[in-house]
Amino acid sequence: MDSGDIKEFFQSLVIAGILAFIIITFVAQSFVVDGQSMEPTLHDGERLFVNKFIYRFHPPERMDIIVFTPHGAPGKKYIKRVIGLPGETVYIRDGITYINGEPFKEDFIKEPMLGEFGPYQVPENSVFVMGDNRNHSADSRFPGIVGYVNYKSISGKAFWVYWPLHRMRLIKHK
Repeated sequence: MDSGDIKEFFQSLVIAGILAFIIITFVAQSFVVDGQSMEPTLHDGERLFVNKFIYRFHPPERMDIIVFTPHGAPGKKYIKRVIGLPGETVYIRDGITYINGEPFKEDFIKEPMLGEFGPYQVPENSVFVMGDNRNHSADSRFPGIVGYVNYKSISGKAFWVYWPLHRMRLIKHK
């Protein structure tokens, strides 16, 4: 290798580093599912990509699967499904989730939910989230750990499982 090749190699390395920084900071980031709270939709150990820029254009929507930092665990990231939107009232009775008094169809949950919760009035600029494995999920039903998720705490929307390879898929939100 002559000095021109070395210089070109380092220039390429710097450009790749800058591009990686921009992508990770503003576009997409990898996330590892830790635990069983999102089963059967997502599984422990799966690796996925999170779209970090989508919520710059519109707020989270019901059924979005989001990654966020819970106020009760500032050094951690959680992944949950958006159930309640700002201004809505959410409560759970006899295993059924109600939004503004109407039953919410949840054919994606792992098993019938135990317990009664709420009512919860979702504040502005926040969402109410729950795991799909409701009986094994720390989520908005527990204000000391998660509670309402403020828009500012949201890292992005999960969109693609890339590992393990045999379970690679786009994530269905609706």
